[in-house]
Amino acid sequence: MFDQLKKMQELKKLQEEFKKETVTVEKQGVLATINGNFEVTEIKLSPELDTEKQQEILKHCLNEAREKIQKTLAQKMMSAGIGF
Repeated sequence: MFDQLKKMQELKKLQEEFKKETVTVEKQGVLATINGNFEVTEIKLSPELDTEKQQEILKHCLNEAREKIQKTLAQKMMSAGIGF
């Protein structure tokens, strides 16, 4: 029973650490930042690009940032001894 409580505390601590993680991807002046809760925390657009180009680049930035944060969190879980 104590092992389960200890694991729950470790998971809670890990979850709090994940919230602090952020990944930023920038392409051609368009920037997107995502945190460990997969929330978009920042977007910057480039006034030098037309709307259609910015939308396309933003989509790529968001997808790349999501992939990077997923990999980062997976590595942290594995290093903490939590498999999935």
